Amino acid sequence: MATLTHDAPVGRVTSGIGLALVSAGSFGMSGSLARGLMDLGWTAGAATLARVGIAAIVLVVPGMLALRGRWSLLRRGAGTILAYGMFAVVGAQLCYFMAVSTLDVSVALLIEYLSPVAVVAWLWVRHGHRPARATFLGAAIAAVGLVLLLDVLGGGPLSTTGVAWALGAMVGAAVYFVISGDDRTGLPPITLAAGGLVVAFVGLIVAAALGVLPVTFVAGDVRFVPFDAPVWTVLLALGVITAGVAYVAGIAATRRLGARLASFVGLLEVVAATLLAWFLLGQAPGATQFAGAALVLLGVIVVKLGEKDDVAVADAPVLTVPPTMPPTVEPPTVVAA
Repeated sequence: MATLTHDAPVGRVTSGIGLALVSAGSFGMSGSLARGLMDLGWTAGAATLARVGIAAIVLVVPGMLALRGRWSLLRRGAGTILAYGMFAVVGAQLCYFMAVSTLDVSVALLIEYLSPVAVVAWLWVRHGHRPARATFLGAAIAAVGLVLLLDVLGGGPLSTTGVAWALGAMVGAAVYFVISGDDRTGLPPITLAAGGLVVAFVGLIVAAALGVLPVTFVAGDVRFVPFDAPVWTVLLALGVITAGVAYVAGIAATRRLGARLASFVGLLEVVAATLLAWFLLGQAPGATQFAGAALVLLGVIVVKLGEKDDVAVADAPVLTVPPTMPPTVEPPTVVAA
């Protein structure tokens, strides 16, 4: 059975939340590290290429070993791997890095993490799974938190181009949660992550060779507020932690939590990224943003409680014919993000 919404047992939910927190914390580091590279002179394309390439190299062997000789899984899941690589990796990462070149890290990430709304809409329209009332309430609370964190009411400056890139990242993030939550292919999480990263790396190399993706690498030390760091250490952290660990933990978490709940728990990446941007880049959040962060956290808790109620209802015996789920989940058509 494909885990797409919230049908995981309680034990899997507990472990899933732990993995989701690891993933959110790891992902949250990427914007600040990439911004440090771009302040040194790197382009967003170069930072994306380095991050994806390092993660692909680190994960490709473990990903192959995890198959345990079941090579047919790669053939059966080829479309999923392709869509994952082009949308969840290339689309989300490149658009996000382009966004942080003109926006604060926290602002870019918060726009990207409107993705839970897109996930809820997709599951509702595609599968007819109407969200619980608690999901609507939690989404509304989290949305208010996002508005405060974006400082829209305070009239904070926003780049139109940066917002457009961040919205592109939002689409990629939504696809990431939907594909990660579908376990019908049988691909181990580390194999799906490795395959998607390899596909993304090849695609980025082709784009760079054609001149579509500007790539500029610069040597030297990356300057952060509390310290300076050699480029190679930043690249290692960017590839291994913010991509390798983040993607594997994220896929494993989403298969336990389902796409909808995982997308809301993933909002905690916003808090992690904001705090890290404060520490590394000196982008200090104000009182309004702290209040917004608290509301985002409250919204995630409300959605989680609503998911628990749904599970209890789903597990209760029924006498009528239950509604059926569509037998397949088609991966979205691969287009440039």
